[in-house]
Amino acid sequence: MRGPRAAAAVAAALSISIGGAIAAEAAPHTAPTQHVAAARQVDPAAVTALREMSAYLQTLSTFKLTSQTSLDLVANDDQKIQLDGVATYRVRKPNAFVIDVVSDDWNRSYIYDGHQFTLSAPKLGYFATWAAPANIQETVAFVENRFGISLPLDDLFRWSSPDGARADALTAGFLVGAETIQGVKTNHYAFREGDIDWQVWIQQGDQPLPLKLVIVDRRDPTNPAYVARLSWTLNPPLNDEDFAFHPAKDAKRIRIVLQH
Repeated sequence: MRGPRAAAAVAAALSISIGGAIAAEAAPHTAPTQHVAAARQVDPAAVTALREMSAYLQTLSTFKLTSQTSLDLVANDDQKIQLDGVATYRVRKPNAFVIDVVSDDWNRSYIYDGHQFTLSAPKLGYFATWAAPANIQETVAFVENRFGISLPLDDLFRWSSPDGARADALTAGFLVGAETIQGVKTNHYAFREGDIDWQVWIQQGDQPLPLKLVIVDRRDPTNPAYVARLSWTLNPPLNDEDFAFHPAKDAKRIRIVLQH
């Protein structure tokens, strides 16, 4: 058996289709079996739930987030191997974030201070820095389009933007049911978009936060999955130093070739 192949489209964040903020009634609870039978349709109430979540995230000026992740890797003989990791986020809108991704074998930091974007590999002792656009959404698009860097769960930034919607890209969407995640009542929704199936558990009540995400890549016949369990700290005090990059004394700056 040769080395495992990564479920790249699953590990990279999915461009989830949501709309801007609108007011709507809460989606009614229906038995999961009824919704599964109608899974080929897009329930407007499910789209409304995404929009309400997006509208709430837009109200957060700062947040911290811990994401406990599991990623399926697939060997050449189609055996799946699951690897766990942790991603932590510090975000200050409109123009600063730090994302630290840590596992036993892999460590990356993504730092944006409103002027520069830095990709750091602390265990390897390398980092690269570029001038960056003036806000988070433009910077996320910039590093992906120019350098092929997909930030972990970059949908969190798209969800927080009023102009990040493509609801017409959904081919299925429905309420699975009410479920408890880490002691918190949530509404569990399932969606299909192109070759990606994804699910989100949204906290009930006046703080509709996403608490869990599951993303499945159907382009691979083994259907590898990416799972993230999210813990939030809302509106913490964050200052410029929280987004400053200080390389280690022996760290080396490198250049990354632009994508064409």
